[in-house]
Amino acid sequence: MAGFGFKRLWAHFTYDRSIGFGLEYIGLTTLRYPRAIAIAVLLFSILCFSQLPKASVDGDLLRVYADSGEHYDAYKRLADTFGTFENDIYVLVNSPKLTDPVVLEQVRNLAFDLELNDYAVGTMSPFTLRKPNGSGGTVPSVPEGMTDFSQVALALTDLQQNDPMMRNLITPDLTGVVLIMFPNPCQLSLHPQTTCDADSLLPPEQRSTKAMIASLRETIAPYQSADLTVELTGPPVWTSEMLNAAVDDQVKFTVWGFGLGALIALLALRSLVGALIVAATPFLAVMWTMGMVLLFFGSFSFLTIIVTTLVLVISFAESMFFVFNWLAYWRDDGMEPNQAVDATVKLVGPATSLTMLTTLVSFASLSFTSGKGILEFSIAGSLGCFLLFACLMTFMPLLLKFAIRRGFRAPKRSSLVLTAPLPLAWFIARRYGRLMSIIAIVGTLLLLIPYALIKPHFSFEDFVAKDSTAISAAEEIDSGVGGVAPLYIRVPLKENDPNVGPQDFETIKKVHEILESELGKNKVISAAAMSNYTDTGFSREEVLNAVGKLKSRFVTPDGSEALVTGFMPTIIDSEDLKALVERIDTKLQQSGVEGAEIGGFRIMTTFATDQIVRGLQLDLTMSVLVNLALIGFAFQSFRVALASAIPNLFPVLGTEAWLYFSGQGLQLTTVIALTIAFGIAVDDTVHFLSHYLHSRREEGHSHMEAVKHTLDRIGGAIVATTIILCSGTVIVAFSALPQVALFGTLFVITLALAVLGDLFILPSLLAAGGKFFHPLGRLRVRTADHEPTPDDPTGDTKTDVAHPKQA
Repeated sequence: MAGFGFKRLWAHFTYDRSIGFGLEYIGLTTLRYPRAIAIAVLLFSILCFSQLPKASVDGDLLRVYADSGEHYDAYKRLADTFGTFENDIYVLVNSPKLTDPVVLEQVRNLAFDLELNDYAVGTMSPFTLRKPNGSGGTVPSVPEGMTDFSQVALALTDLQQNDPMMRNLITPDLTGVVLIMFPNPCQLSLHPQTTCDADSLLPPEQRSTKAMIASLRETIAPYQSADLTVELTGPPVWTSEMLNAAVDDQVKFTVWGFGLGALIALLALRSLVGALIVAATPFLAVMWTMGMVLLFFGSFSFLTIIVTTLVLVISFAESMFFVFNWLAYWRDDGMEPNQAVDATVKLVGPATSLTMLTTLVSFASLSFTSGKGILEFSIAGSLGCFLLFACLMTFMPLLLKFAIRRGFRAPKRSSLVLTAPLPLAWFIARRYGRLMSIIAIVGTLLLLIPYALIKPHFSFEDFVAKDSTAISAAEEIDSGVGGVAPLYIRVPLKENDPNVGPQDFETIKKVHEILESELGKNKVISAAAMSNYTDTGFSREEVLNAVGKLKSRFVTPDGSEALVTGFMPTIIDSEDLKALVERIDTKLQQSGVEGAEIGGFRIMTTFATDQIVRGLQLDLTMSVLVNLALIGFAFQSFRVALASAIPNLFPVLGTEAWLYFSGQGLQLTTVIALTIAFGIAVDDTVHFLSHYLHSRREEGHSHMEAVKHTLDRIGGAIVATTIILCSGTVIVAFSALPQVALFGTLFVITLALAVLGDLFILPSLLAAGGKFFHPLGRLRVRTADHEPTPDDPTGDTKTDVAHPKQA
């Protein structure tokens, strides 16, 4: 008895809900209370538009990796304890006449001007160093007033060969030198710490990395000549270039994406007013999303900035579906235009609700991977999904009814270009459905092999803008002095001597030699690298105190920890870097050094990216399974979930196979692109299955008739929306940021494969499985078997139907 009662309760529950889980009532509420909803839309739009003036993009990569796990935590401890070289500005000075005393004095003046710059807290150069004079004192390493080429060459060679810091900053052929400027953090923060001197602070509008780089460019500009070239590089410059590229992308993506979407809508609908109607909703949805992202996060990151483009193209696609259905009711079925709006909300609303949920699930699944940047992207994308749905269910019906009141007339039928693939799709489904199904299933299963074999890959250059002058300068440094990208080893000490006791000195020396064996001679600096000074009679205390503020980068004030810093090439493959770290770690363990920790920005980004990518790949798998289950649950049918599996797995697995065979591997944005593209690709499948089941359950078509009717009814909309999605997203492929460009490329590939799945694979699967899918037409569903009327404008009457053809 209890079991019978549960079955009746479950039957009542499944009967009484729609595939949109009731979210379509937002649209029905718009139809019933248009004025109240119009006021709500206006007020919310004002709130969002009020946030736009503070729009900015934060290019800090640490924001992406923050809270991502042990590797980020280790880097943060390193930076908090010792500071790092990661925020320093490198000034590359090249001259074939560097040993000319006149040219050398120009470089000296440049070094002094850098030290006097408002943003500098100190510099490192050949001119700031001193060396023992043999009688207990020191003299400048590069004396002033030299008049002979050989004197200059001797001084520079002595530094290059003997000084542990200058070995990495002077080229062996004496044609180049690297000057390092240490930025003052007080001048780069809008909220300086209490330790900062308030009287010396620059105005708030000048306290930024962008302003600092502009100031430095002004400083170096007078020194550029035929004999002297000066270039800026270093992480702050790379970040600034990435920031500029991200801002340019934001403008370019929005303008071009909006323009292309409107143009395609114009070609598809053959109506200028119709195209503007289609374009208005995406525009407002993007403004809502931008406003809410800025309200919640204060600024965009280089990941969240992609959300606006995704919202733009998704809302264009959904807007096109809405208008296509509206015109079909009005133009093809002869319905009065206002009633056609009501009928479209009722028919499209549930399917659009489900597509919003599948895309939202894809965004939300990313939040299970640690990392502040990934979490922000997940939240921003989920928020954008709901906002574009709300915009479609509120603003779009109001806009259509306003257009009707202003005399809008239904345009001619859609362009033949959109319906050209449909006869072929129906022919294949009808004649070769079984063969196509077998090929699709076997092919999809085979694509699981590269999915299992593909590995994470990280490339630092992919985060930096293409044609970056700063990267070119870094590569030049790599070729000249062997690189300035730091790799750090934290060494715990036992004697707690801030000037390093003898036992601790031997430990540091051991680590120093291990790191030097991997990076090369003279590529490591530490407290054990001062032998040329200590051998002449200086104590370690005198040597460490002589380096001034840099002492904190060798040993902590309490003498509990030391830092050994090696310099490697800026451009290094992630696999090579991981192998390097593994070798160093093995040697440290074999040497008996306990508690040593290898770290650095490059180490953190490489290993954290691996960890994040593996987590994202699990998120992708979870997103696929949850979305397929959601579709089956929404349609109350395991058969429907099974029908949607192959058409939606095929594009994702196909794109991963392309990544695998092209040797690119899985990167940060590639897995995000695949996850989100899957969520969007499911949309067309949901619309197709929704129309198919509507044809079976409410219009009484037979199985094959329903397949053909669905192709004819929405096939053109699927083609149009895919063109919009691909053309709007392909702009991203031209981003100056390689990671963003790759995101766009993969997105387009996945969507292109998805339209093949929806137009050719899905109809073939339905046609081939006629007996398997036949019971779908007999389900009792919640529906409105009558069209909206003046007495019932939404057609929202609940009825049980068993169509005469199905009875």
